[in-house]
Amino acid sequence: AYLQRIGLPELLVVSESGLMSDEIQQLIKAHGDLATLCLKDSLFKEVSPSDTPAGILSLIAIPENSNHPSIGISDCIALDVMQDAGNVGTVIRSALAFGIEDVYLGVGCAGAWTPKVLRAAQGAHFGLRIHERVDLAAMLMNYKGTKIATVVDGAVSLYSMTFKKPTAWVIGNEGQGVSPALVDLCDCRVTIPMSKECESLNAAVAASICLSEMARQKECHGPC
Repeated sequence: AYLQRIGLPELLVVSESGLMSDEIQQLIKAHGDLATLCLKDSLFKEVSPSDTPAGILSLIAIPENSNHPSIGISDCIALDVMQDAGNVGTVIRSALAFGIEDVYLGVGCAGAWTPKVLRAAQGAHFGLRIHERVDLAAMLMNYKGTKIATVVDGAVSLYSMTFKKPTAWVIGNEGQGVSPALVDLCDCRVTIPMSKECESLNAAVAASICLSEMARQKECHGPC
């Protein structure tokens, strides 16, 4: 994903066993200018962040826009103290899938560029503008589109909404949800209808459902 969207990494690191992989060999041959370092398997395992390394690592520079928010009116999603790395990565992956342009991570969220988040996002980082340690209250106050807080109770159904204007989704902490202060800054509160047997949805699953419904409507130019 990085090669396709950004370009060559600063350094490619492969293990001795990884070097035997046809896929890795083809990658090296296809990019002759790519600086490559080969390590013994034992040393590679020491430096790899994965418990079961695939035999390949790369060194990249984090895109500059990751730490410099620029508040616009594009569709975006804001995460309020989402601490689970798998959830953050899943939201980033879903954001790219459903046409979101900006992802804002508030203070207290899992780091966007940590290994677990990167693995969960499966390359989606490089198709989005990701902003970390954002003052979400300030971001929402400056946002020109529709601001929506996702909550469990006291809200309108997701499926009764019509999405025509740029929209900012606010997804909350896994246990506490969106903070009351941020909810108050939003234009409306939305909930996902579900069986009474289920108390709530996983935060990343809920975010994905909301983004999917918005994308469906916009593809149909209104509710289908």
